[in-house]
Amino acid sequence: MSTTILATKFHMPPRRPGTVLRRRLIDKLQQGLHRKLTLISAPAGYGKTSLAGEWIADCGRPAAWLSLDEADGEIARFLACFIASLQTIEEKIGHGVLAVLQSPEPPPIEPVLSALVEETAGMAPFILVLDDYHAAASMPVDAAVAFLLDHLPAHAHLAIVTREDPLIPVARLRARDQMTELRAADMRFTSAEIQDFLNGVMGLRLPADQVGVLESRTEGWIAGLQLAALSIQGDRGSDRFMQSISGSHRFVLDYLVEEVLHRQPEAVQDFLVHTSILDRLCGSLCDALLTDPKATGRHRLLDLERQNLFIVPLDHERRWYRYHHLFAESLQRKLQDRLDASGIAELHGRASAWYEAQGFELEAFGHAAKAADIDRAARLLEGNGMPLHLRGAAGLALQWLASLLRAELDARPALWVMYGSALLIAGKPTHIEPKLRAAEAAFQDAPQDARVQDWIGVIAATRAAVASLALAATPVGSELKLQSAEATMQASAQDDKTEDLIGLIAPVKDAGASASAEILDRVIAQSSRALAYLGPDQLSVRTSAAWMLGVACQRRGDYAGARQAYRQVVSYSHQLGHTLMAVLSWIGLGQIEEADGQPEAAASSYEEALRLAGDLPLPALREAQDGLRRARQDCQPGAKGGLIEPLSPRELEVLALIAEGLSNRDIGERLFLALDTVKGHNRRIFEKLQVQRRTEAIARAQALNLLPPPR
Repeated sequence: MSTTILATKFHMPPRRPGTVLRRRLIDKLQQGLHRKLTLISAPAGYGKTSLAGEWIADCGRPAAWLSLDEADGEIARFLACFIASLQTIEEKIGHGVLAVLQSPEPPPIEPVLSALVEETAGMAPFILVLDDYHAAASMPVDAAVAFLLDHLPAHAHLAIVTREDPLIPVARLRARDQMTELRAADMRFTSAEIQDFLNGVMGLRLPADQVGVLESRTEGWIAGLQLAALSIQGDRGSDRFMQSISGSHRFVLDYLVEEVLHRQPEAVQDFLVHTSILDRLCGSLCDALLTDPKATGRHRLLDLERQNLFIVPLDHERRWYRYHHLFAESLQRKLQDRLDASGIAELHGRASAWYEAQGFELEAFGHAAKAADIDRAARLLEGNGMPLHLRGAAGLALQWLASLLRAELDARPALWVMYGSALLIAGKPTHIEPKLRAAEAAFQDAPQDARVQDWIGVIAATRAAVASLALAATPVGSELKLQSAEATMQASAQDDKTEDLIGLIAPVKDAGASASAEILDRVIAQSSRALAYLGPDQLSVRTSAAWMLGVACQRRGDYAGARQAYRQVVSYSHQLGHTLMAVLSWIGLGQIEEADGQPEAAASSYEEALRLAGDLPLPALREAQDGLRRARQDCQPGAKGGLIEPLSPRELEVLALIAEGLSNRDIGERLFLALDTVKGHNRRIFEKLQVQRRTEAIARAQALNLLPPPR
């Protein structure tokens, strides 16, 4: 994915003057830093984010902050945001992992997480706060967080702030004393804290009995207390107010928002209600929504902050803000009373235009969809050559496409094509063909210009992928094969099935023996058709089509055709700056050379795959390492076979731990060696093996039988 990420997602909430410092809770959080996880889980309006911000400000450790939203439920985007937040405290971390995530075909998630964990081992002790975790919660995100909790080094502390418990092994963490948790019962304001807030911070000077009434009615719920205080400020100690509030949080909120809004000038009410559609606010964005404001958006936001009208600054420069979530929800209900559907859609359209102008395509698409502006949403979904559903937004794209009428899709055939492509990414190949046929029918009357030909090429590439999946399944009959492949992909917890697609399509050694000739012909025909129709600027789809063509030719035994296709992929990948398909193609070339009885050429191809991949977490590298070992064993004596100097016993120990995946720091701890000593052993091992990277060293060691048998 390469979608721009708002920098405000990584800004910690700045400390506000005059807030109630909840020392009892901060002390509990601070005393739990030796554990893996801090979980702050309570309903909305309990001050979770404010408490976490106060704690982080005084914790004495470097800390990163990540505010999550619905779009971050896509695992690739979540990990990109996760790494970007860590880069606020360690700029160099995660660049290699980000490069893999930004490729058109993202790799499996677990090796990515393993590579990220290894990089964090070298960081100083730190805290990472995941705020509003419930907004991005999904099976892949929960699985990734659970993996990180199991494998992050001891000096890394994760804090989750959420309205709902995440689907991670909370019970196990609790039983092992690896988690500090705060719940709604902990988060409720005590009598002393309520007294301090109402009479100290808000200056109400309420008598003890009325403070007690508010405590009883709100049950220590700070959102209700804050709204009550704002209402009382204009009518202190009103018995009528005290008697009217209910114990139901939702109805209390609605009543108090009504009270707050009615005390504001009409211009302020308009500003609050109309901007409530925004997840985040800045001056120019608010100006784009309000065509005739009485004041600039920036000045209005500053005034709202000074009035403490449930607006939260997201940076220290006071440029970006957000409304308290429940306050925003109530404002949105007021907006529905004031404007009809077309008026609300117009606001979303203005927001979409502003986000697009700033380069935030995902947010622009979301608002265009809410505006029911199909043409604009369709254009944004296309994404200037790289559709958004290929950049971590497949779930959002499918949700929107499924909401459209058939006539609306027929009028825009490209949407049918993207519908089929998004279904492929979602791992639902049995649902694709009707969408592609609908696209072809809709294209029949359209002028066959270059753009239409590109879409015809995408249709062919999608069909080639579906047929390639059928090759991986064992049942008899194309439909049964496709159902089997779909079942395999749906068993995965990840929403984006690109990892499974590549894993199923990529050939292993001698994979062509059982391949169906009919299906192979279909893959070759559709891949070739895609390459014939796609324009030269459609490099991403051309790369995928050429790779599938190479795989099918290799399976059929057409090694000349496979070589030509794989070399095309290498060329395209070089132009794109992406390595994954090039690595897979070099592995395919190595397999072909092996089958042709050319071990030296095969070894050269496998070495190039390992060189290109570097330290990227790609599972396909195991095939390259195994192939390189086989090829070197088959080479004639003396052809890259011996060592220039034997490895010492200590070097063999270090080499074995490298093969287990341990970092230099972990190796030092295991062998009781200084970090510089371990690095010196690494340097001598690489020199003796005549390699430059860990992956090459492991493959070379396997070829020379230098590693102990796996435990």
